[in-house]
Amino acid sequence: QVQLVESGGGLVQAGGSLRLSCACSRSIFSIADMGWYRQAPGKQRELVATITSGGSTNYADSVKGRFTISRDNAKSTVYLQMNNLKPEDTAVYYCNLVFTGNYWGQGTQVTVSS
Repeated sequence: QVQLVESGGGLVQAGGSLRLSCACSRSIFSIADMGWYRQAPGKQRELVATITSGGSTNYADSVKGRFTISRDNAKSTVYLQMNNLKPEDTAVYYCNLVFTGNYWGQGTQVTVSS
């Protein structure tokens, strides 16, 4: 069983920063592709950023230049550094792991006030 535990969400003013963390319970982390997704009220879940096991990254156009995804295989943790946050970034952020299956964390709320 793969468990993903997110942390780091909260309330921040527009222009501020937050760093989300997602810790994985299994050693497969180092060979898994990881991602962050978000879901705002009344909207579908959308991709924010992904990072492959080899370190290649991909970002949604809406967050390019503001968000950075990274991973620490020694800690089995993936991070999402979010800078210059905007009210439209308000959502529940979910960690995702892909390896012979698709696994999700419980989500962490990010609220950006104007």
